[in-house]
Amino acid sequence: MPSRPSGPADLLLNRLLYRDGLVLIIDKPAGLPVHAGPGGGDNVEQYLDALRFGLPALPALAHRLDRDTSGCLVLGRHRKALRKLGLLFSEGRVDKTYWAIVEGHPPAESGTIDLPLYKQTLQKGWRIITAPEGQHAVTDYRVLGRTGTTSWLELKPHTGRTHQIRVHCAEIGCPLVGDPAYGPNTARYRAEGVPLHLLARSIALPLYPKREPIGATARPPAHMLAALRQCGYRPEDDTAATPIVTGPAVNPRGEEHD
Repeated sequence: MPSRPSGPADLLLNRLLYRDGLVLIIDKPAGLPVHAGPGGGDNVEQYLDALRFGLPALPALAHRLDRDTSGCLVLGRHRKALRKLGLLFSEGRVDKTYWAIVEGHPPAESGTIDLPLYKQTLQKGWRIITAPEGQHAVTDYRVLGRTGTTSWLELKPHTGRTHQIRVHCAEIGCPLVGDPAYGPNTARYRAEGVPLHLLARSIALPLYPKREPIGATARPPAHMLAALRQCGYRPEDDTAATPIVTGPAVNPRGEEHD
C-alpha cells in the first residue's frame, strides 16, 4: 500500500482534481477504501471534513471505487447535488474511462464484452461470476499498447456492476495484473503484494444542461508506471491529466449563475 500523508487536509486536498458548487472530484489513492470495513480502518469518508470549503454539510460519495483502484472519484457537496448525480449514474449518462494492465492479449484490438454478472455467495465471503441469471453488464475495450506478455487497455463500462472490469477482463483471458481475486495468478499476487493495476482514468458528467460535461482526468499511480512504460506510455507526454479545475459558479441551490 502506498504511504499516505498524515493529515486529512494533505491527503485529500492534494488529490483534488475538480471543484464547483455541486461537485468535487478527487484522485483516490490505491489501497484506500471509500467506506470503513467491518473492522474499521482508514477510509475516504473519514477525511471528508477537509473538503467542506465553507458548506455546512460534509460532501458525500456519489459512487464507489474498489479499495485497490485509484483515480477519479466523484463527491456531491449537498443533497441536491447527490440527487442530480445519482440520476446521472443510474441512467448510464456518466462517461467513465479506465486504464488497466492485463495479462496476455485480448482477442481483438478493440471490442465489447457483454456478459451478465452474478454475485455468488460463498461459505466465506462472495465473488462475482458470469452467469445468465446475472445483471446485464457491458464493457468496451481498446488496446493502447502491449508487450509480449501484457496489454495496456482503455476500458469504458456502460454499466456499473461490482468488479465489472476485473471479471470481464478475466473472462476474455486477460485478468488484471495484481488482481487478488480473478485469474490464475491470484495467490502469487496476494503473496507478493502486487498492487491491482487499474486506474479510473477519467470521468465526464453532463451535470449542467447549458454547458459541456464537467470532469477530470487522473494520472497513473506510481505502481502502474513501469508496466505502462513497457507498453508505450510516456508520462512526460501525458497532457490529458488535469490539475485542479474550478467549474461553473453555482448558487447554494445548485443553479448556475447567468
